[in-house]
Amino acid sequence: MNDTFMKEKPILPLLTSMALPMVVSMLVNSLYNIVDSLFVAQINEKAMTALSLVYPLQNLMNAIAIGFGIGINAVIAFHLGAGNREKADIAATHGFIFALIHSVIMMTAGILLMPVFLRMFTGDAEVIEMGMQYSVIVFLFAPTIMIELVFEKLFQATGNMKVTMLSLMCGSIANIILDPLMIFGIGPFPEMGIRGAALATGLGQLLTWVIYIVAYLSPKQTVHFQWKYCHPDSAIDRKLYGVGIPAIFNLALPSLLISLLNGLLAVYSQSYVVVLGIYYKLQTFLYLPANGIIQGMRPVIGYNYGAGERERVKKIYRLTLYMTGSIMILGTILCLLASGQLIGFFTTNNETIRIGQTALRVISMGFVISAVSVTTSGALEGLGKGKESFQISLFRYLITIVPAAWILCRIGGAEWVWHAFWISETITALIAWRIYHKSVKMNADKHSPRFKCAEY
Repeated sequence: MNDTFMKEKPILPLLTSMALPMVVSMLVNSLYNIVDSLFVAQINEKAMTALSLVYPLQNLMNAIAIGFGIGINAVIAFHLGAGNREKADIAATHGFIFALIHSVIMMTAGILLMPVFLRMFTGDAEVIEMGMQYSVIVFLFAPTIMIELVFEKLFQATGNMKVTMLSLMCGSIANIILDPLMIFGIGPFPEMGIRGAALATGLGQLLTWVIYIVAYLSPKQTVHFQWKYCHPDSAIDRKLYGVGIPAIFNLALPSLLISLLNGLLAVYSQSYVVVLGIYYKLQTFLYLPANGIIQGMRPVIGYNYGAGERERVKKIYRLTLYMTGSIMILGTILCLLASGQLIGFFTTNNETIRIGQTALRVISMGFVISAVSVTTSGALEGLGKGKESFQISLFRYLITIVPAAWILCRIGGAEWVWHAFWISETITALIAWRIYHKSVKMNADKHSPRFKCAEY
């Protein structure tokens, strides 16, 4: 593979070639999330409630894996852009070791804390039991998830998006096939109920990991894990965590938000908790394609940042913003025209469908404007500016939406909580725009026409 193609190829074809495989894989992955919930919903509504309550901690585990992977991605891409292959290998090696440590901690903590976590939101013994059945299996696969994400970000950093697409698609498709077989006991499989959904997820992730291993052993792979680089390197380790920790918080904040909103809504009716869980499942179908574009953008913008291509960095940001905005427009139209049908896929409860229709129509008012904060946060992560990216996520998932939801709930009841979403997106977009341009201006003032590699 030509090591310099990310700074030489025209931006639109480059970004499209990097983003398209990720968009396809994210769409398949989001389809898996939807199908997984559909099968669980067929068990009963309590199973769907259990899935909704487990989701925040499950999302936290994924956030730690993906967030630290973003740190690995940014540091590798930067050093490849700067022409330093050895430091790219050191970053990959250290990232692998740290991810393995994270996975053991997360697996242990998740299994031990889940009973207490579930009892915070429900006293229903059946819901708690189903939540435990699902979560224990999910957390036992934590090492698989963590290492899988290291490989994903490694391949993305080197521009090898097709391997990532193939791996994610195979894992997601395997999961979709296994779900009904294991949940309902079809063919040689015993009927496992909600445990079957968790095991299908874990086996799908294991298949993804196996494909990554095979691709990694290819002679075409340019960045490698090497045991000779296991010695401490404080500069690279600081940068891995300097980007990775804010990225983890960026991805973990939605879990905190969901937990807070669950606590707020559960006072009124369990149907509101179910609707919130359904919304976040549906949201993945909209935001994951946008995130696919951003994943394609991160190594490109990071590579060009490392190579000192300032104008290309600006153009990459603007083009990504236009692309994610277009996806959000389509998502808004879908939610406005088919809100009832979308909620109806997950429940037959008329009250839940009525509440869900209102929720989707109101929340979708903020989709298009959210493209600004989503794109800006991803761009800043690609540039190695984790702190600035985290500031945006703090406003989006905590500082604006939680107080707004609490105030609106007190004024108009649970139905008004949904308005907090578009209010928060609007305020955060304005803040994100300012943070990004301030960061770009400070960078231009501080550096010569070429960025200083010493930053990393």
